[in-house]
Amino acid sequence: MVRRATDTPGMLLEPPSGGAFRFDPGALCLELLTTGGPGSLAGYEVLHDPAALRRWVAASRLPGELHLSADDADVAAARALRNALWGMAAAAAHGDDPDPADVSVVNTAAAAPALAPRIGADGSRQWVPGATAGQLLSTVARDAVDLFTGPHAHRVRECGSHDCRLIFVDTSRPGRRRWCAMERCGNRSKVRAHRARTSEDAAPDHARTSEDAAPDR
Repeated sequence: MVRRATDTPGMLLEPPSGGAFRFDPGALCLELLTTGGPGSLAGYEVLHDPAALRRWVAASRLPGELHLSADDADVAAARALRNALWGMAAAAAHGDDPDPADVSVVNTAAAAPALAPRIGADGSRQWVPGATAGQLLSTVARDAVDLFTGPHAHRVRECGSHDCRLIFVDTSRPGRRRWCAMERCGNRSKVRAHRARTSEDAAPDHARTSEDAAPDR
């Protein structure tokens, strides 16, 4: 499940194993990857129906309230786009060329009309009524085109933890982001490193103790 608090950047991810954490992938198209994916990622699938797609929209970085019209076919299209984005993002993160089939899916979605923004009576950014899932997917796909052809294309990265596959774009100035979130994988790495250092420091003392206790020959 993904949720977004309006006063905090990033999406609140709640994995089945527990331990909710906030994750900011840095791009709308990469936020869609938090809903599941192909292969082994199917176990994290949350896009089961139109209501789930609307919940993702509410949790995403899209501003304002978007009243979306969607059906089961739209949900299937959203999953297809997401899976193609997974392929492209993973290829970018590992310095590989994307699968032409994935590029075709993204380009086809991007070619459709996108969501239309407007200025509300209160001066806020809103969406033109009657938004469709096709427009939503076009907006997501166009964001992917901007990402994978833009200045941050070389900064698409996979989390540095060996057991995490979350992908993000490193928009930090130094370009040294390694983890999906410091509060999750970053802290876990620190704990593992601390335990390793502790074990290394303790090993010589243990060895000396064993040697001292050994009988003279």
